[in-house]
Amino acid sequence: MARTGERSLGVPDLSLVVLIGATGSGKSTFAARHFKPTEVISSDYCRGLVSDDENDQSASADAFEVLHFIVGKRLAARRLTVVDATNVRAESRGQLVRLAREHDVLPVAIVLDVPEQLCAERNATRPDRAGLPRRVIQRHQRELRRSLGTLGREGFRKVHVLRGAEEVEAAEVVRERRFNDLRHLTGPFDIVGDVHGCRSELEVLLGRLGYGLVRDARGRAVDAVHPEGRTAVFVGDLVDRGPDSPGVLRLVSGMVAAGHALCVSGNHEQKLGRYLNGRAVRHTHGLAETIAQLAKEDEAFRAGVAEFVRGLVSHYVLDGGGLVVCHAGLPEKYHGRTSGRVRSFALYGDTTGETDEFGLPVRYPWAEDYRGRAAVVYGHTPTPRAGWLNNTVCLDTGCVFGGKLTALRWPERELVDVAAERVWYEPAKPLASEAPGGADGRPLDLGDVAGRRSVETRQMGRLAVKEENAAAALEVMSRFATDPRLLPYLPPTMAPCATAKESEADARGEGFLEHPREAFAEYRAAGVREVVCEEKHMGSRAVVLVCRDEAVARERFGVAGEGVSGAVYTRTGRPFFDDRETTERILRRVRECVERAGLWAELETGWLLLDAELMPWSLKATGLLRTQYATVGAASRSAFPGVLGALEAAADRGVDVAALLDRQRGRAADAAAFTEAYRRYCWRVGEEAAPTGGLGHGDLDHGDLGSGDLGAGDLGSGRSGSGGSGSGSSGLGDAEAGDRDGAAQQGGGLAELAGVRLAPFQILAAEGRSLAALPHLEQLALLDRLIAAEEGLVTGADGATEDVPGGGPAEPATDRIRLLAPTRRLVVDTEDEASVAAGVAWWLDLTADGGEGMVVKPARALVRQPDGRLVQPGVKCRGREYLRIIYGPEYTRPENLRRLRARQLGHKRSLALREYALGLEALDRLADGEPLWRVHEAVFAVLALESEPVDPRL
Repeated sequence: MARTGERSLGVPDLSLVVLIGATGSGKSTFAARHFKPTEVISSDYCRGLVSDDENDQSASADAFEVLHFIVGKRLAARRLTVVDATNVRAESRGQLVRLAREHDVLPVAIVLDVPEQLCAERNATRPDRAGLPRRVIQRHQRELRRSLGTLGREGFRKVHVLRGAEEVEAAEVVRERRFNDLRHLTGPFDIVGDVHGCRSELEVLLGRLGYGLVRDARGRAVDAVHPEGRTAVFVGDLVDRGPDSPGVLRLVSGMVAAGHALCVSGNHEQKLGRYLNGRAVRHTHGLAETIAQLAKEDEAFRAGVAEFVRGLVSHYVLDGGGLVVCHAGLPEKYHGRTSGRVRSFALYGDTTGETDEFGLPVRYPWAEDYRGRAAVVYGHTPTPRAGWLNNTVCLDTGCVFGGKLTALRWPERELVDVAAERVWYEPAKPLASEAPGGADGRPLDLGDVAGRRSVETRQMGRLAVKEENAAAALEVMSRFATDPRLLPYLPPTMAPCATAKESEADARGEGFLEHPREAFAEYRAAGVREVVCEEKHMGSRAVVLVCRDEAVARERFGVAGEGVSGAVYTRTGRPFFDDRETTERILRRVRECVERAGLWAELETGWLLLDAELMPWSLKATGLLRTQYATVGAASRSAFPGVLGALEAAADRGVDVAALLDRQRGRAADAAAFTEAYRRYCWRVGEEAAPTGGLGHGDLDHGDLGSGDLGAGDLGSGRSGSGGSGSGSSGLGDAEAGDRDGAAQQGGGLAELAGVRLAPFQILAAEGRSLAALPHLEQLALLDRLIAAEEGLVTGADGATEDVPGGGPAEPATDRIRLLAPTRRLVVDTEDEASVAAGVAWWLDLTADGGEGMVVKPARALVRQPDGRLVQPGVKCRGREYLRIIYGPEYTRPENLRRLRARQLGHKRSLALREYALGLEALDRLADGEPLWRVHEAVFAVLALESEPVDPRL
């Protein structure tokens, strides 16, 4: 409740407040009482910054230069700012008004007009002002008196004059929300494009959107209500050219008055308002028709129209700042700001200064350069079809010219339209074939990714990307990446489970470095009771973008290459195969399985994005295997026979070498186990593979390996360089980094897919949907249907031949080679010891058979801890023999295990979470139909984070 005699001073929440008063008038005390310390910029403080003396008048020029710089930075950052200085001279105030205009905020003046004697008494109590001459106060008072009548003309939008100490003491500053700031309204909204007097089409459109019309006694629509509480938002240009502008005004103004709609001003409302206020305007561009129609209405209606039009604002910022609605578009720097320049742009857009062949101004394609976070929905420029361009969409589809009346459902981003009943007004020129700036805009610009970056994510807030990491990622993306239009996602690295306790040991007493009990305990501590253990395939991470046909690839992703129906790429965005034919062969098989499984129709999509593992490991990591793994095996087989022979001969001669001989035998056994470990993940593929394309490693023997331990024929013809799905590294090299570091040494494709296996473990996205949060058992159930569908293809269960969807010859089904591999899984209750024991036993069986291990994931997929932090989306738990590849042949020796238990996991786990959040953000933006540069902003950040220094063995 206001105090007796209190005076409220309205101050917009984004404005430049200029305190005006003589020295000693109490400006600093007033500022400290009503504003935060960081909001107040004092000339005295700035004078002290530059001279160490707040009263050094010789430093005033530099001090005010600093003050203006700080004020400018704060206004650019959308911060209310208060200038505490005398500001009694018009020249000083003029600089501040210009600064406010430059940043499109309102300047507000608060004048403290107190008696000269009181100012003198206050200065006398301050040691630094005690000797201030009285004439200084008198001069300030004279200048203040001259200013009081001119402040409004100087440009101040609000002027508050406080006369006397009592008024100053009783004043209360009230922060006012800007008229355009409706961030607290979150919708849902239905945003309607330019109506131009087409009342009948508007009523049909509102009905299609689900609104019920309210009619008056004469049957005229005066309101429309949505049963689910949705709000309509009109982008302006309600009037002119069409047959019933009064009917449109009656309906829309009624909806606004009832709280069922919002409306911004269009340039046609602006012109009509000037006419209704008695201003001289030209009766062109449809205004004459509106005037004639309004003449048939009564005076009260016309007065109501004038009041309604007068109250329309230039734009609204809605839904937490994520949505901006205006008439002609608005660059990000103007969002939420208030000035004549902002209003002019929102009403009319910007022009190049040129005219086209029809004599109309050429509009500047601002949307082509738009990079803002908020979606901008506008009209004004007629176009035959509404479409997204760089997170903007123009809804003016020329209804009055015989086109359509279009609305956008928000946040669904769904377009709804109705056809015009007829051509109501002949356009001056044909409708443009596309929205300003082109249908696609720029896919990616250097300015979007260069330097230090900060990417806003829905799951973890802002995530920073260091400049040096961005530079490394830029090189990879520009030199090696697949077509960027087919690169909507990069998978994150995976966190390893906590290091196993020394008490964890097998039946022989040998210890573990990683053990599933640690993964189960971690999730239990995070409040996750049910987890899914998924078999970890030892191959190379592959993202598969498969389209239903080439037409979908062209229309949805903008690729125009002949025979392009998707992509298969590595975890660093490189094409998995050098030749397009091999890629399309894999995509064709996946497409067939999706079709047979009925997923195109079930998911209502023309494309799918899959996360998968492509095997064998040797298909992609040939160079890594040959140069960093096989050399160890070859060296050990070359060295140890001679060493053991010499030691055994010495023992036969009676030399005491028993301990040394045992140690060397153990080392030889470890080296043999090391070789056997990586050989499990290598087999022939393509024409050299066995007809069955089996997964066993028995088709490689030592004769095949040659002096390098691996022969080129054994490794197939796939390009080398990739690691597995977060598979880690050895002491000699990094299985993940092979692809990242560009270690490719082989090229070419595969004449056939024999021996190649693709194990999809997640469907990431479909048209309009991110599926990353779908529970894992539901994910795997969908993928099981793909694998079952392929079984019918391979066995010919439903016919002798199959036509290839999207083109290609029919192939005998019985001759098909199986490509898809299932992912075995087990559900574990982390709070049930018997279930945990079963999970441990399952992992032991997997790894005893030579498997890499398993990935433990929360069954519900996207999970948060009670404090709101994200839970790791997956924790890898690798088997002892696989870790021998990573940490070296002798890592299992007790002394080595003790040292390795001190490994630092924090950075790797942080990296996994950040990359996961960025990946989710990319998928969400893709599903929302955001422009490619917005999707790539998150994708690029994932790749940049991969350049952070981290132990590659984790």
